[in-house]
Amino acid sequence: MKTVYKPSGVCARTIEIEVEDGIIKAVKFNGGCNGNSQGISALAIGMKASDYIERCKDITCGPRNTSCPAQLAKALEKVLEEEQTEQ
Repeated sequence: MKTVYKPSGVCARTIEIEVEDGIIKAVKFNGGCNGNSQGISALAIGMKASDYIERCKDITCGPRNTSCPAQLAKALEKVLEEEQTEQ
């Protein structure tokens, strides 16, 4: 399933995600810190979405109560919920 998520509270404007059978296949951040976004994406690809969510959902960035990794976790939660409703 491919989706585009609009994060809140971070520099990234959108996150493009592809998940297949619960596995993260592709992640692309649009906007934000290019190096960090590439790093997050490279580490997430091939990981179970549920494992990523558990590891990254509570990460913060500076004084913010969220981060790009946490916003990706929120996006993945939404993707997994949508996959469940489709079945």
